[in-house]
Amino acid sequence: MDNLIGRHWHYLPAEEVIDLLDGNKDQGLDLFEVDHRREQFGYNVLTTKKGKGPLLRFLLQFHQPLVYILLAATVITLLLQEWVDAGVIFGVVLVNSIIGFLQESKAVKAMEALARTMVTEATVLRSGEKRRISSAEVAPGDIVLLQSGDKVPADMRLISVRDLHVDESALTGESVAVEKCDKILPHDTILADRRNMVYGSSLVTYGQAVGIVVAIGDATEVGRISELLATTEELETPLLRKIARFSKVLLYVILALAAVTFGVGVFRGQSALDMFMAAVALAVSAIPEGLPAAMTITLAIGVARMARKQAIIRKLPAVETLGSTTVICSDKTGTLTENQMTVQEIMAGSALFKVTGGGYEPAGKILTSAGEVPGDFPVALTECLRCGLLCNDSLVVEKEERWTVQGDPTEGALLAAAAKGGLSDREINEKWPRLDSIPFESEHQYMATLHAAPEGGHVVYAKGSVEAMLERCRRVLSSDGEPANLDTGAILDAVEAMAARGLRVLAFARMELPEEKQKIFHEDVAEGMIFLGLQGMIDPPRAEAVEAVRNCHSAGIRVKMITGDHALTASAIAGQIGLAHAEKVVTGRELADMSDTELLETVEDVSVYARVAPEQKLRLVEALQANGHIVAMTGDGVNDAPALKRADIGVAMGITGTDVAKEAADMVLTDDNFASIEAAVEEGRGTFDNLTKFIVWTLPTNIGEGLVILAAVFLGTLLPILAVQILWINMTTAVLLGLMLVFEPKEWDIMDRPPRLPAEPILTPMLIRRMLMVGGLMVLGAFGLFKWELASGAEITEARTVAVNLFVMVELFYLFNCRSLTKSVFKIGFFSNPWIFGGCAVMVVLQILFTYVPVMNTAFQSAPIGIGSWIRILAVSILVMLIVGVEKRYTNRN
Repeated sequence: MDNLIGRHWHYLPAEEVIDLLDGNKDQGLDLFEVDHRREQFGYNVLTTKKGKGPLLRFLLQFHQPLVYILLAATVITLLLQEWVDAGVIFGVVLVNSIIGFLQESKAVKAMEALARTMVTEATVLRSGEKRRISSAEVAPGDIVLLQSGDKVPADMRLISVRDLHVDESALTGESVAVEKCDKILPHDTILADRRNMVYGSSLVTYGQAVGIVVAIGDATEVGRISELLATTEELETPLLRKIARFSKVLLYVILALAAVTFGVGVFRGQSALDMFMAAVALAVSAIPEGLPAAMTITLAIGVARMARKQAIIRKLPAVETLGSTTVICSDKTGTLTENQMTVQEIMAGSALFKVTGGGYEPAGKILTSAGEVPGDFPVALTECLRCGLLCNDSLVVEKEERWTVQGDPTEGALLAAAAKGGLSDREINEKWPRLDSIPFESEHQYMATLHAAPEGGHVVYAKGSVEAMLERCRRVLSSDGEPANLDTGAILDAVEAMAARGLRVLAFARMELPEEKQKIFHEDVAEGMIFLGLQGMIDPPRAEAVEAVRNCHSAGIRVKMITGDHALTASAIAGQIGLAHAEKVVTGRELADMSDTELLETVEDVSVYARVAPEQKLRLVEALQANGHIVAMTGDGVNDAPALKRADIGVAMGITGTDVAKEAADMVLTDDNFASIEAAVEEGRGTFDNLTKFIVWTLPTNIGEGLVILAAVFLGTLLPILAVQILWINMTTAVLLGLMLVFEPKEWDIMDRPPRLPAEPILTPMLIRRMLMVGGLMVLGAFGLFKWELASGAEITEARTVAVNLFVMVELFYLFNCRSLTKSVFKIGFFSNPWIFGGCAVMVVLQILFTYVPVMNTAFQSAPIGIGSWIRILAVSILVMLIVGVEKRYTNRN
C-alpha cells in the first residue's frame, strides 16, 4: 500500500478508494490493523527537519568579513595593551553576534509551529465503534466522522456528505468556506477545486461528512508545504549583501596598504619595529569600528518607529530591506480587503440599490442607483432585506470594538444590510417568530424558514442560488408591493452584471401559507413563490489600502495581488484598489502550464494572480527575484510560509495569520492592513537613508587617517597621529557624532523617489567622490597644521594633539553636511534633530579633556595647545564644511 499513499484520489469512485486502502466503510479498521499501519507509515505528525545546532549557529555569526576586521582590531589593540579599547571593539562584535543568533533561533520555530497545526482530536470508526482519538493516531484507511467545528486531522476522500462547508483559507487562500461533495471529479481538477477532498489543518464550519484517510503526516498537503518550507533557501537581505561586499573589499585594501606601508618603510631604511607600528596604525585607522554598532542601532530605531505604525519587525535587516522593495506581492483577503463579506448591491422591484459601509458593522446607507437616499423604501426592497434577516442562522456581534459574525460570513452580510435598511434583528424576529425551517443542503441549493406573520397567517422566506429560486417562482414583487409576471431573462441579465463586478449573488423569495401549516417540506416550496430580489456581496477593499497602493505606485513600487480566490472576484477587487492591468488575470492552472521563460515575462506585466497553489506562490517570488526585484510577500496561511521565507521580506498577518506564517516571516502586521506595509516601506527608506549618511560621514575619517599614515611613511617623516590616538578619534566620534545621524527625521520627499536599484551599491560614484574629497582635505589640513606647529617650535606631542583635534573638528562640522546627502541643512530644518547638538557639545568637552587633563595626556600622548592653534583648527574645519556645501549644490544643479 506504500505506493498508494500520496496519490490523487479525487477522480476515483469512493468505493474504489476504500478498496485500494483496504478500508471498511461500516466497521473501520480493526485495532491490530491500526498497529500494523502505524509501524508501516508512522504517526500522523510532521517530521521536524534537523538543522544546525545552537553552538554552530552562534559561531557562524562571526563568519563575516567585517567581523574579521573587528576581531583583528581587537587583537591589535590588545597587542598595544589598550585594554579598554579592545574590550569596546570586541563588545560590539559580541553584541551583534548575540542579536543575530537570537533572530535566527526564532526562525527555527517555524517548523515546530507547522507541526502543531496538525495536533487535534478526531472521531474515527474502529472495529465498528466510534472512538475519539488524538489526530496523531489516525492511520491511512481510517474512516473519520466530521462535523461542524472539527479540525480535519489528515487528507481525506469524502465518502458521504451532508451540507459540508470547510474553511480551507489557511491552505488555499480562498476567502469563504468551500462547499464539499462526494462526487467524482475530473483528473485535472486543481487543489482548490477538489470538492470531494478535505485536507489536514482545515476547519469544518458547517455540516457533517464521512471520509477515508488517504494521507497522513508528511504525505499530506500540509506536509508537502512543510517540505517546501524546509528546503526553501532564505536569502540574505540587500543590505547584508552590500555590507558583505564592502567588507571584503575593505579587508583586502587594509591588508594591502598595511603591507605596502611596512615594505616601503623598511626599504627606505627605517626601523622594522617602527614600520610595524605604522602598519598597525594604518590598519586601525582604516577600520570603521563604529559601523556595526551604527548599523544595529539604526535598524533598532527603525524597528521602534515601525512598531508605532503597526508593523512588528522580527529580523533587524528587514527594516532596510523594506526601503529597497521594488515589488509587493499581497494576499487579497484581509490585507487589501476587509475580510468581511459585505452586501454592496440589491436589486428589488426592478430597481438597483447601492449599499454603503463595509463589513458587519451596521453603519451605512442604502442608496438609489443615482446615489440618493430613497424617501420611503419600496416594499420589494424592504421584503428582500427582511427575507435575508429572517432566513438566517447567524449572529452579528461587537467584540472589542470590532464587529464579527458568529456563523456563516454570507449570512452576516445579510444581517448587516438589513440593519442599514433600518430593520432591527431583535424586533423583526419577535414580530415574525420562526416556526420551522428547511436547512440548506447542497443538492437543493436553498434554505427556507416558516414564520408567523404579525397580521395573521404564515409566511415562508427562502434564500439560495438564483437558479434554485427562479425555478420556484412565476411572479415577482414589484416596487409597490404588488405581484407581477416574472421576467426571468431580466433577472439573469442582472445576475450576470453583478457577477462581472465580482459580486457573489443570492436570490430571495417568499410565499404565504395557511395558519394550520406548522411544518414545511421541500414539496411545500417547490412552486408558487414570489421572487423578491437579489443581493450581491463581496469582501470589499479597505479604503486605506486604495490610498496605500496609490502611494506605492508613486514611489515606483509595483503591487501584485496573489490570491486563492476566483479570477472574477480578484479582478474586481484589483480594479477597485487601482492595480495596473487589473482586467488581466493569470490563474494557477495557467501558471502550471508556463515554462520558466514564459513566467519571467509574465510576472513583469501581470498584477493579478488567482486560484494560486502554494508552490506557485513560491515560484512567482523566485521569478520576480530572478528579474532583479526586491520582493515583499504578504500572507497569513500555512500555504504562504514557503513564499514568505523565500521573499526578501516576508510579511505575516498578526490577527488572522497562522503561527507558521508568523514564524516564517520577517515582519508581522498587527492590524493586517496593507496600508501598514506602505508606512513601513517609508520607514525603511528613512532607515537606509540614515545608515548611508553615517557611512558617508565616517569613511572620510578612515580615509584621511590612513592617508596621513601612508604619506608620513612615504615621505619618511614622523607620524602625525598614533594608533592609540586614532582609536580615540574613531570610537568617540562614532558614538557622539555619527550615531546622532540615526535620529534624523525622514526627508519630506522620501516617497517621491523611485526604489533604489537592487544592484546599486551603498555608495554611489557621487558619494565616493565626496568622501575622497573630504578625506583628502583632512590629510592636507592635518599634515599642514602638524608641520606648521613643528615649524613654530611646538613639541611633537603638541603637534600631534593639533592633528587629532583637526580630525575631530572637521568631522563635527562635516556632520551638518551629512544630515542630508542632497539638500542644504537649512532646507531640512537646522534644529529638526536636537540630538546632533547634544552630541557635538559632549564631543567638544571630551576634546578639551583630551587636550588639557594630565591623565588623558599620559594615556593618549597628548599635550595642551594655545588659542592660536584652536583658531587655525576651526578655520580649516569651517573651510571644509563650506567646500562640501558648494560641491553638494553644484552636484544637485547638474
